[in-house]
Amino acid sequence: MPSIDLSRYEKKKVVKPSKNTDGEGGLLALLNRDISFGSKELNDKKKEHLYLELSSLLEAGINLKSSFELITADQENQKDKQLYQTMQDAVIGGTTFSQALQQTGKFSLYEVYSLQIGEETGKLIEVLQDLAKFYENKIKQRRKITSALTYPCVVLTSSLGAVFFMLKFVVPMFGDVFKRFGGQLPWLTEKIIGVSQAMENNFWRFVLFTILTISFILFTRKTEKFRKIFSGLVLRTPLIGNLVQKIYLARFCNSMRLLINAKLPLLRAIALIRQMIRYYPIESSLQKVEDDIMKGKSLHESMQQFKVYPSKMIQLVKVGEETNQLDYFFGKISEQYISEVEYKTTTLSSVMEPLIIIFLGFIVGAILIAMYLPLFQMSNSFQ
Repeated sequence: MPSIDLSRYEKKKVVKPSKNTDGEGGLLALLNRDISFGSKELNDKKKEHLYLELSSLLEAGINLKSSFELITADQENQKDKQLYQTMQDAVIGGTTFSQALQQTGKFSLYEVYSLQIGEETGKLIEVLQDLAKFYENKIKQRRKITSALTYPCVVLTSSLGAVFFMLKFVVPMFGDVFKRFGGQLPWLTEKIIGVSQAMENNFWRFVLFTILTISFILFTRKTEKFRKIFSGLVLRTPLIGNLVQKIYLARFCNSMRLLINAKLPLLRAIALIRQMIRYYPIESSLQKVEDDIMKGKSLHESMQQFKVYPSKMIQLVKVGEETNQLDYFFGKISEQYISEVEYKTTTLSSVMEPLIIIFLGFIVGAILIAMYLPLFQMSNSFQ
């Protein structure tokens, strides 16, 4: 994490042109970059740095105005520098920090209301530290999942490319040779040549179908019906469904811990998380949970009617309500799910690698055998 040089305070900083606007170079920066397609919000990595640096400066006794000046002066990316300068000007003009963040449109309501509660209760530093920890854990989790699944995906893609190349170019050449000699081809060879011819005849149809499918998904992915159907299919997928469920449950619990710890009312916390969770099974359930709580039901009683929440989690939430320690128990649940996700991701990666290699090796081997069987038959007939 880039540190702030206090000696540069109130000194004019000369910004040197740089090819890397994030101030970090090389392949490592590219692999670690937080990518968000079409998102208007500041990315998670920059949020983590902002909250961590700001909490450290405030804890050191530097006021909010001076802290912002230091953070703004440290930015090398001109867009980030302009964003922080806008927030700094708003704070100097008398706007609260939470309102300054909200006016930029680069931060979620989840962050804005958490910081607002921190300002009102005098616990701004604690809320900033919690937000920094939240985004740190989110980034770590995403990177571990990405690193665990990258190699199997690369192997699968390259192997499928090799199979496509063989069916598209190699098999047709052998097929032309076999037609010249005539005779009955082995069953396996006929089937492989048939697959190759079908792919050749329907290649552009397949490309068009793929483009239309992707376009349909892009245009309908935000509709409630599509999200409901897609999330249901993902949940029913072996291994993957349970993994995705626990990833979002960990985020849900960590968000609840943070908001409850910031003394935000339970209904307000649920409403905010419903807007930012972006996972249909949890998002849709929280509307019903919110309504049930307003009618007098407890949180765990309302949650237990939804299959997305495991029974063990509901029991821990029940204990948290009875002991008035919901933030503590949500934190423990989140830590448990994060550990399970890391373990399952590593295990899934270890299992996928040999299975992919064996499966695609079998396909490539079948193609090769199918192409050489007629050659063996012809060599035997010449003897």
